[in-house]
Amino acid sequence: MFHYRVSCHSVLGLFTAILLLLAVSTPSYALFVSPPKAPEPLIQEIFGDATQISEKQGEIPVWTIYEDQQVLGYAFETNDIARIPAYSGEPVNMLVAIDPQGQYLDAKVLEHHEPIILAGIPEYKLWDFISQYQGLHVQDRLKVGGNTNEGYVAVDGLSGATVTVMVMNTAITKAATKVAQSLGIIKHTSDIIQPISTVKSALFAPADWQQLTGDGSIRRLYLTRETVDQAFVGTEAEHLDAASPAQKQDSFAEIYYTLADIPSIGKNLFGEADYLWLMSTLKPGEHLVALFGNGYSFKGSGYVRGGIFDRIQVHQNDNAISFRDLDHNRITDLYIQGAPHFQEMSVFRISRQQAFDPGANWQLELLVRRQTGAVDSIFTSFKGDYQMLAKYVDTPAAIVPAPELTLTQQIWHDKRPQVIVLTSLILVLLLILFFQDVLVRHPSFMHNLRHVFLAITVVFIGWAWGGQLSVVNVFTFLHALMKDFSWDLFLLDPVIFILWCAAAVTMLLWGRAVYCGWLCPFGALQELVNTFARYVKIPQFELPYAVHERLWAIKYLILLVLFGISLDSVAMAEQFAEVEPFKTTFLLKFDREWPFIAWALFLILLNLFNRKTFCRYLCPLGAALSVSNSVRLFNWLKRRPECGSPCKTCAKECEIQAIAPDGVINMRECHYCLDCQITYFNDQKCPPLKKQAYKKNRYQEHPIPTRVTD
Repeated sequence: MFHYRVSCHSVLGLFTAILLLLAVSTPSYALFVSPPKAPEPLIQEIFGDATQISEKQGEIPVWTIYEDQQVLGYAFETNDIARIPAYSGEPVNMLVAIDPQGQYLDAKVLEHHEPIILAGIPEYKLWDFISQYQGLHVQDRLKVGGNTNEGYVAVDGLSGATVTVMVMNTAITKAATKVAQSLGIIKHTSDIIQPISTVKSALFAPADWQQLTGDGSIRRLYLTRETVDQAFVGTEAEHLDAASPAQKQDSFAEIYYTLADIPSIGKNLFGEADYLWLMSTLKPGEHLVALFGNGYSFKGSGYVRGGIFDRIQVHQNDNAISFRDLDHNRITDLYIQGAPHFQEMSVFRISRQQAFDPGANWQLELLVRRQTGAVDSIFTSFKGDYQMLAKYVDTPAAIVPAPELTLTQQIWHDKRPQVIVLTSLILVLLLILFFQDVLVRHPSFMHNLRHVFLAITVVFIGWAWGGQLSVVNVFTFLHALMKDFSWDLFLLDPVIFILWCAAAVTMLLWGRAVYCGWLCPFGALQELVNTFARYVKIPQFELPYAVHERLWAIKYLILLVLFGISLDSVAMAEQFAEVEPFKTTFLLKFDREWPFIAWALFLILLNLFNRKTFCRYLCPLGAALSVSNSVRLFNWLKRRPECGSPCKTCAKECEIQAIAPDGVINMRECHYCLDCQITYFNDQKCPPLKKQAYKKNRYQEHPIPTRVTD
């Protein structure tokens, strides 16, 4: 009895000392200290030349920053515009500054509640991540991680806090887009993308002037003098050059216009030779606009060599195209039959840089100017529409982009390989469980299968994907149930979500044993270390069963203490949950302060001498999962009446001492390794089976003689 008390007090004392060491030795950035920062000093820091900062105002709240009367830029808080919950369930509030052209100037974190960052990742790494936005534009499509391709600009992620920085990226870009649109920096654009059409260069049909003007191939802009006079009404030029009542219906300008690089138009207008010559001057992506006019000159008398034709423009969507002398060719004669006489005939080249779409509608704009003084003048404009005939061009189908993925959808899309592999691994585990009675009859195969499975759990689920459940996840779930529950919070990490689903299902069917014995990376790592130690003949020690079963209580006490702390502060519970070495081992891969590394290594190396010590006595997650053990539906671990009395083989062989001396398996402590089932079916090892085999063999050697009757 005295030895038992010394052992218990020693273990409890060691645990208390280590927990206190972890709590007090952590640098300040690992404590949950993230008070909200005032934005105004940070705005002044970003805009060093600012002389005035307006109040935050507008339907979308924005600060406007001035240097005297000049606008230097704008600043806003993401929480005012795009509140997106991060890993902690709370949004990360950031101050973002952009210039009047929509370029990011800087971004600062004002407040966050991210325990995953506070558990070993210094906050300066968060500042380094957010500083990457400097110099980017609000219209850039930004993506965390990967390469800059597919129209995206990649920004470096933050190892160990991927979900957090993806949420931050979404909040910044969505908020910045809304601000830029509200300020008129960028326009609301349609999601539909229409590829540029191509002219059917091989298509030609003979036609005369009447046919081309009749079907709309050539369009007409006609202005009377009355129309022009009405356009200047109310201006200083209202009575300048105004027509008399008798002249009102006289023609002021008549202009025919068309796209002349279309073969059925250009060849008929100019003849094949002149058309081919004009086309030879064009580069790929360039086009020809032909104008034929009478009356008011579309060239203008003020045109000089090297200058611009200031009376005409071509408009397509938001693009305004003007022409210079190098874009112009004068036409002296028309080849087509039935054309009227024109005072001016010209062909203008549209350069490739204008991105003109021959299949889209466009407009010809004519500017009419009236001189009000020696220098001053007033002008107005008139437009004529041109609708391209479908027969002249090949127009690709419009591209309707897939709807923008939500943050959750984007994360699951990016992690499809992990989701597929993990789901397949869980399906394999279910097959092992369903066919366990068959597999345990082949001990060597079963042991090798289990060791391979555990290695995959450690390497892929643990180190590669960071898929280690924690008791903090339990507290987060409970607090979400007590507040506004949202699945989005839990769907942000697909690997963790799938593991929790697997743990929930297996707990309902078989108890906590399946997760702890097969899917927990730290548990798997401990078991593999102990298996290696036994293979190289390192001596093992086991506590007396009376001591062992009382030490089980420690993990339940730890769970209760952490749960009590979490009721006041989940962040504080996260801090004290460092008794779990999971983050150090898998999330941060030992890139931490020495007390955390020492604690994790101590728990791992302890398995060289004792199997899964942490799981058995200290793991609060295991304690939380075992609470549901009473509702499990199946009990597939077979036992015999002889188990425990007189046979104690399984109890002695159970390497985590989950089988009591009386032969009963404690499913709250069992890890479902199936070793006891291997023994159960082994007639060379299980005493009841050996006894049955002995009796059977003895009967066969000495059969009872049969009585012979007359």
